[in-house]
This record gives sequence, C-alpha cells and structure tokens, in this order.
Amino acid sequence: MDLKAVLMGVAFAFMWASAFTSTRVIVLAAPPLTALVIRFALSAVVGIAIARAMGQTWRLSRTEWRVLIIFGIMQNALYLGLNWVAMTTVEASAAAIIASMMPLMVAFFGWVWLGERLRPIAVAGLVLGVIGVAMIMGVRLRHGLDPFGTLLCMIAVVALTVATLVARGAGGSRNMLMIVGLQMAVGAVALLIPAIAFEWGQQIEWSWQLILAFTYTVAGPGLAATFIWFLLVNRIGAVRAATFHFLSPIFGVAIAAMLLGERFGPTDIVGACIVAAGILMVQMARLPNNAAQRSPTARTASRS
Repeated sequence: MDLKAVLMGVAFAFMWASAFTSTRVIVLAAPPLTALVIRFALSAVVGIAIARAMGQTWRLSRTEWRVLIIFGIMQNALYLGLNWVAMTTVEASAAAIIASMMPLMVAFFGWVWLGERLRPIAVAGLVLGVIGVAMIMGVRLRHGLDPFGTLLCMIAVVALTVATLVARGAGGSRNMLMIVGLQMAVGAVALLIPAIAFEWGQQIEWSWQLILAFTYTVAGPGLAATFIWFLLVNRIGAVRAATFHFLSPIFGVAIAAMLLGERFGPTDIVGACIVAAGILMVQMARLPNNAAQRSPTARTASRS
C-alpha cells in the first residue's frame, strides 16, 4: 500500500466519520428523508455539472450503469436513509461505532458470498471485531441507547457492505465523477416517495448550524468522500480499502464528543481498539489473489 493510498484512506475515514456529527445536527432540525433527498439532489446537480465541465460523459458501459444503480440504492437510499432515520434517536458516536463493522462484514461477505478464502487469523479477526462492537454497544444500550434505532443502523451497515463489494466494478472509469453524481441522483429518486409519504408537512427548524452542517454534508461526505472511496477501492481493492474504517469509530466518537458533547468512556476506547485489532488481523490475512501471491512478472510491473 503506497503513501498516496494511505493519505486517501485517512482523508476518506475522517470525512466519512465526520458525517455522523453533521447528520445528527441535520436530523434533529429537519425531517431526515426529506433532508437526504435535498442533499442527494444538490450533490447530483453539482457533481454532474463539474463532471461535464471536465469532459466526462453519462454514456457509460452496462457494467458502470449496473454498479452506480446498485450503489445508489444500497449505499445512498438504504444505508444513508436508514442511518438518517435512526439518528433521530441514536447518538452520532453510536452510529459511527456500528458502521465500523463494515470492513469486517466486507471480509465475511466476501468469504461466504463470493467464495473468497480467509485464513484462520482473519476468522479470528472477524470474531474479535464483533466482540469489540458488542462490548461498546452493550454498555450504550444499558445507558439508554434506542434499540429500534440501533437495529436500523445494523441493517444499514449490511447495505453499505454490499455497496462496497459492488463498487469494485466501477473504480477504473474515466467518468468517475459523473458516476458519483449519477448515483446521488439514484439515491434522490429512490427516497423521494418515502419522504413524501412519511414526512409531508413536517417543519424545519432553520439555524446557521443546520445550514453549515448541510453544506458540509453535501460537499464533504456527499461528493468528495464518495469520489475518494471509488478511487481507493480501484487502487487497493475493497477489503484493503475497508481497513481504513478502523479510524472511523475513533474519528467519529472524537468529533461527536468535541462538537456535540457526546460521551466517550473507557469502554468506548477499549472496544474501539479491539475492533481496530480485528480489522488489522483481517487485513494481515491476505486473500489468495492478493498482490502478495501475484506472479513475479506482475509484481515487477507494479513497481515500475
């Protein structure tokens, strides 16, 4: 993994984690699905406009259309839709911790769904990661964490896992920003009817905090982080890229504590370290088709 990939991964993890805090600000002041539709629509317009200015086209291949539609539904409509609804009752730090299970689930789904073999150390890492998350969430549930909101976050992270695996098919496109903009449009269309059905007539409590949080969410996690994620998956693969999510619970809890005053106790620190250790173990157990097992010719070419 080269320095550029590391910097991309850290930048993505920070923006991805910070989205939980900005989302918490938004959903406490505005209907979550309606706000998300507006966010997706703005991101789509801006992303597509910039892509066109860069000479990119929406004349994509069949594979690219398949990937962006699936990604738009699974990552945007399901993952973010469920998370935004859940975070009306679930703290930003708790949602970030649950979402940190994604890299573990990417490895697990790749194992049982795609037939990718995992070494025993990877299986142990999966178990360790689940133990870490269970430790944190057990304490939080005893301190009043909403069970239904927690369940929505769990379903959401499964959708994000599927989106992450699917995203491997579009990483090398020359129309990457166009793909990002179009998958935002897919998310807006998919959530429009639910937003109208469940939130029509609900009021928005306007404030400068809401405007700032919304603007940041559109520009940062909405466009920039998604674009970086596609590039990172293409550069190092979905499982390796997912390892950077070990930073997300740390960033997520720290940002929420600083900006929202949410709790960050000893159990959160220990649990986050356990989850990080589990993710590291999964990463160390290279899959059979990893770079470490490529032919000498391929390894030589990759260093040129």
